[in-house]
Amino acid sequence: MTVTGPDFVALQVRDLEAAAAFFEERVGLTRAPAAPPGAVVFATEPIPFAVREPLPGVDLGGGRPGLGVALWFATDDAQALHDRLAAAGVPIAVPPQDGPFGRAFTFLGPEGYAITAHGG
Repeated sequence: MTVTGPDFVALQVRDLEAAAAFFEERVGLTRAPAAPPGAVVFATEPIPFAVREPLPGVDLGGGRPGLGVALWFATDDAQALHDRLAAAGVPIAVPPQDGPFGRAFTFLGPEGYAITAHGG
């Protein structure tokens, strides 16, 4: 048996349609043509990304979701994405700065998930 690494990432959210709209309208992702019930999958590469309703037994009411998890999105222009999100009133947790993975910044997505965008 060989494990090759992550091949799917999903955020569990309380409001599926609001989260899907955020990632479409604010971040610029495109919905994939198919998704399982209770989820919206986006056509991202190399790893598919989705938002989904909470799985049974998951309580999202206990603080900021995803605390301790680092989720990074690649982009060809991190500064342009930052500017678009900031202009739309999306909270910016860490302002743009240059680093080993190019220009990067962290924004707060739906329900408080911290997401870092980098590149370009």
